[in-house]
Amino acid sequence: MSKKEYSFYPGCSSQKGASASNYQVSVDSMCDVLDIKLNEIPDWNCCSASIGYAGGGVLPRLALSARNMALSEQAHGDQDIVATCAACWLATRETKERLLHDEALMKDTNEALAAGGLKVEAKQNVRHMVEVLIEDFGYDGLAKNVKKPLDGIKIAGYVGCQTNRPFGIAGESFENPKYLDKLIETMGAEPVENYDKKVSCCGGALIFSEPEKSHALIKDIIEAAYDGGADMIVTPCPVCQLNVEAYQDQINAKYKTKFNMPVVYYSQLMSVAYGKSGKEAGLDGQVIAARKLEEIAGK
Repeated sequence: MSKKEYSFYPGCSSQKGASASNYQVSVDSMCDVLDIKLNEIPDWNCCSASIGYAGGGVLPRLALSARNMALSEQAHGDQDIVATCAACWLATRETKERLLHDEALMKDTNEALAAGGLKVEAKQNVRHMVEVLIEDFGYDGLAKNVKKPLDGIKIAGYVGCQTNRPFGIAGESFENPKYLDKLIETMGAEPVENYDKKVSCCGGALIFSEPEKSHALIKDIIEAAYDGGADMIVTPCPVCQLNVEAYQDQINAKYKTKFNMPVVYYSQLMSVAYGKSGKEAGLDGQVIAARKLEEIAGK
């Protein structure tokens, strides 16, 4: 297999000690098997994510992502930009679309970037890692590397809202995307059929300002997974993973539930199925241990 190279935007949550650092560990492990080289964008900055909507204005918010794009064009201009974080991907993709369709906004953004000696053209493709996996490798290609099929595990594929609309995997339904279900099957596990919360919002940053509202959303996401007989939930989004996993104790206390549902990343499923250890798959970074994955990884 020939090496595929991408201009990589890691995002803040992937950094050491951050909430999704184990996600990055599993992505690196997965990419090692698939012979993917992620060329980090030099001196990248925060994309602003949801905080950018809090009153800073459109131009400052878009300029943050545009700066990353300009740096990528300088360093890896012939490669697609790839992000693993759903929020980073969406912010960068939105910026590209808006700049290309608004000459005045492109002009204002480049005026702002000129203060740092940069200019953006917004010509690189901007893709989420799951797009790369499915569109550049395909399910059959991904299946070739499976060494330890995830037999006996039933998984709810929680896509979330950000990776599905307004952009997403080509040809997928906005209401019922199937790519996580197919990826689960490709790794040898069983997807929950008709998981009706797969594109529901987890509340995002609302967990900090109005936690009771976010808790209610998360409760429904977890309950639907249990109703489908799931052993765990898998997601492509760091915010979804954090919210749905880390607040289960608080939700249990409020609603008198007994949730103890592991929530993992697609890259962790793939790393384990590809024969990597639990540590290489980032399983040691879980709040709720994914025991069934750990057992397979330890075989």
